[in-house]
Amino acid sequence: MTEKNVNSNVKPGIASFDELIKFVNDAGTNLVVVDVRNPDESKEPGDQKSLAVASLPSPADNNRPNAVSLIWDRDTASMPLPSNDTVSKDTPIITHCGGGGRGQKAKEYLELNGYTNVVNGAGPKETELWKLYGDK
Repeated sequence: MTEKNVNSNVKPGIASFDELIKFVNDAGTNLVVVDVRNPDESKEPGDQKSLAVASLPSPADNNRPNAVSLIWDRDTASMPLPSNDTVSKDTPIITHCGGGGRGQKAKEYLELNGYTNVVNGAGPKETELWKLYGDK
């Protein structure tokens, strides 16, 4: 993977390509991807396009065993927190959404709740990045 233009037009708060590579490499097998997209088209119609690129993680998803779906709720500006049994406050976490906006809100929300090692990884349009951390 040599392309660096993957995040060329990123929203504020989204980690750069180089930052994500370093974060993923430093995290190793401890990395958790928190996917905050919503499969309910009536609530998040834009997510249907991103879900076609990368599906939501599920417990049966052997390709992404450390990915969890924790839907960002725009109405309450919150989301469920990861289980303390499997994700400690210092676990390396990449937030992920359709384009980066909710990923940033989720990152900030996790940090407000004591998580200390979180980056916003944007959305599945960053296909080269999904190749890098999509199987974590």
